[in-house]
Amino acid sequence: MAGVCLDRLDIAYMTAMTTKLDAKITSFPSHFFLEASNAFTAVNARRTFIRSVAPEPIPAPPAVPAHTTTNNTDRGKREWPPSVRSYVQRSFAEENTLPNISRLEMETKLKLIISQSVEAGTLGHMDWDQLPLPQVMIQNEKKQTEYTTQISSSPSRPKVIHTLTHQGTNEALSKKRKPSDPDPATDAAIHNSPWRSTDSRSLFESRISYPDKRPRNGAAPEHGSSKSSQVLDGRKKRFENTNTAPISMRPWRPSFINESPSEEPKGPIVGRCQDLEKKFFRLNGVPNPDNVRPVAVLEKTLEHLKSKWKQERNYSYICDQFKSLRQDLTVQHIKNGFSVTAYEIHARIALEQGDLSEYNQCQTQLRALYAQNLGGHPTEFLAYRILYFLHTSNRTDMNDLLANLTRTEKDDPVVRHALDTRSALALGNYHRFFQLYLDTPKMGAYLMDMFVGRERLSALSVICRSYKPDVKLRFVTEELGFESDDESARFVCDHGGQHYLEERDDGVRLLTSKALNFFETPLKAASAPKPVI
Repeated sequence: MAGVCLDRLDIAYMTAMTTKLDAKITSFPSHFFLEASNAFTAVNARRTFIRSVAPEPIPAPPAVPAHTTTNNTDRGKREWPPSVRSYVQRSFAEENTLPNISRLEMETKLKLIISQSVEAGTLGHMDWDQLPLPQVMIQNEKKQTEYTTQISSSPSRPKVIHTLTHQGTNEALSKKRKPSDPDPATDAAIHNSPWRSTDSRSLFESRISYPDKRPRNGAAPEHGSSKSSQVLDGRKKRFENTNTAPISMRPWRPSFINESPSEEPKGPIVGRCQDLEKKFFRLNGVPNPDNVRPVAVLEKTLEHLKSKWKQERNYSYICDQFKSLRQDLTVQHIKNGFSVTAYEIHARIALEQGDLSEYNQCQTQLRALYAQNLGGHPTEFLAYRILYFLHTSNRTDMNDLLANLTRTEKDDPVVRHALDTRSALALGNYHRFFQLYLDTPKMGAYLMDMFVGRERLSALSVICRSYKPDVKLRFVTEELGFESDDESARFVCDHGGQHYLEERDDGVRLLTSKALNFFETPLKAASAPKPVI
């Protein structure tokens, strides 16, 4: 009973609530429902993907200025630059006319040059004063045409031989190049080559290269291949015919070889010249024995040059004479104790004069002569070579030289001094370096003079960073191996450091605190890599 009563109460409650809700809805104004019904805008559905674009209005053509006709009529009136006028006048001048060039040809070429310049817009920018005249251009074109015609009409045999001269440098290219000499076997091979075949399978197989150059799968070689035995035999025969020909018949023969086979050099010549002095000249052919001095004369020449160098000290003359003497030794293949003596004397003179080019040439030849145990002073020039590498900062060759030194060479006093110098530079011990500089044996001081300035700048840079606020100039003189205070002050001033020298009651002082890194800039310039001569 209780459940039935509850159900009835629920129904009655729901009926009452529905009645109240209907009453509220009827109380709303009528325009509320109209606005709700119009809350969207109706849009027609699109039936295509093409957007309709309104045609743009075509702009009216611009009005033609009234002065256009006047410009067209005055187009022929142009202000030519003075350089163009001068060029035209020089073209028509009588002194510039050429007998084989007609006036009509010259005028046609001149019009073509000016019209091309006008079209390119370079009329006012061209250097008309340096431009060749039209008749000169025509003459050059004719010469070029004649040269091309001569080459095209020349026989094919010299072309093949000329190509073979470059076989050493372009070997890979010459193997693929078609020879210009007509050969039936070669023509047949090229005509029937695999890449001309219409078979698709052979077409792709021709693109495959095999390392052993043998046919794949044991198949027989194709007839007419470019590498067939017939082609190779033909080429071999042509080469054999060319190599067996006389030298005078070979187009690629050097110009200095005599045309007569009897005059070809078969070994070292023996000189017949008796002159003590002879100018040096570069050989362009086989040396003439009448212009070459034998060993007996060369020995007298060396003594004559030594006395003349002591008297006159004319290096340009002595160097020329020594180069001529060395040339006579070379063409006669003379390698003995006299050769070593001649090269050593020339190297010492060149070293004294600071001629590193000639010195290095002599040094190179002396190394080969010393290897044959022909005497001389090998340890002395070994020390010079170490100092030379220090000058050029050539660490690679220096390491190779140090690795090949023997115990006997290291114990030699001259070589020991050079090795100590290298060690002092490697450790940055400038005090020890300048002590060795002031006690250099033999002629090593000439080589050390070439890089002592660089090491002095390096030492000055270290002193300025180490001593504050200043040091006496006398200290710099003693540490850097100068002979006097004036010389050290001049060295500082030459590198722009005069502002860091101050004169006081106790002497001149170098203001190291102000200089500090000033000497780094000249040091970098002096430490630039030296060319290996």
